[in-house]
Amino acid sequence: MKLKRFLLRYYPPGIILEYEKGGFLRTKSIDLLDLTPETNPDDLAAEILRSEPLITETRAEQVKQLVIRLQKKQTQQDHHRFCFCKELKAHILPLTNVAFDKSGSRFITGSYDRTCRVWDTASGTELHVLEGHRNVVYAIAFNNPYGDKIATGSFDKTCKLWCAETGKCFHTYRGHMAEIGHTAEVLSLCFNTVGNQLVTGSFDHTVAIWDVASGRRVHTLIGHMGEISNVQFNWDCSFIVTGSMDKTCKLWETVSGKCVATLAGHKEEVLDVCFDLSGQLIATASADGTARVFSTATHQCLVTLEGHSGEISKICFSPQGTRVLTASSDKTARLWDAHSGVCLQVLEGHTDEIFSCVFNYEGDAIITGSKDNTCRIWY
Repeated sequence: MKLKRFLLRYYPPGIILEYEKGGFLRTKSIDLLDLTPETNPDDLAAEILRSEPLITETRAEQVKQLVIRLQKKQTQQDHHRFCFCKELKAHILPLTNVAFDKSGSRFITGSYDRTCRVWDTASGTELHVLEGHRNVVYAIAFNNPYGDKIATGSFDKTCKLWCAETGKCFHTYRGHMAEIGHTAEVLSLCFNTVGNQLVTGSFDHTVAIWDVASGRRVHTLIGHMGEISNVQFNWDCSFIVTGSMDKTCKLWETVSGKCVATLAGHKEEVLDVCFDLSGQLIATASADGTARVFSTATHQCLVTLEGHSGEISKICFSPQGTRVLTASSDKTARLWDAHSGVCLQVLEGHTDEIFSCVFNYEGDAIITGSKDNTCRIWY
């Protein structure tokens, strides 16, 4: 094995090793999820050299400089203010969800019209229509960072896997006993980082972990007392977080399927839940009109986000983890400081409930999807 070059990954922080083995070029990721601006770069570089045989002593200074570059990125202040760019009449019925690929050059929309559509972000051109579901398409996701597959979850009790390049359906996953999703009770699905597992949540109060290649169910996570609203892997795929109509959020070990914590505090249903990219924070959105940010490690609520006049159906962190974006039935999306809870900006213009919102990978673009049948792009 021979190391060819280093690549940097800013969100979440990490160093990618490009190396040659058996005549083929391969990559290996060193995740630095605990990196902070206060981390000693000499100590971390020495630790990386000790644990990674591909990196020799001659590369020590180079590794240290890469760590310093990642730290500098972390200290950059994010003062970006978003402006409305364009509106797309995306579907003939209301939108349910939106999702970017990693590069941000494409995004997908799900709808009550039973289809998922793939779009070119820059031009607003429709690239593919994914047809085949027999009911509302509510949950959608690219298998980022690759972006070559799309998963869709539907009220028809199935999840489908599609080719992002051609729009062809690869596989249909069946097994949940009840319908997938609801207008106010968002079902979600999520690929793990490697792309070999998929997690889905259902109206039947359970969460299923699937092997992508075989379609086999690996685990069923049982414990919620209400419908599942959202499910997500953390970056290193060690944990899964779930939100539920039982007003709680649960944290699960992926390998064992064991519940390790229940995060409570909301007065109404938890309609969405997500990790930040480092996996250190969890955000929850509720029908009580508030959102909360929790510590993954201590399970404590760090801050409550208050200001929406209606239920919050969607929540996500910026790639940097410093901001939180929420979508609400009050027809607005809001941008918040993740640590202080201060509302930084209100995104207005939709004429009906906003069901979904998402950042691109760089954190400098936002898409919002609404019951008014449109999606809006903000830069």
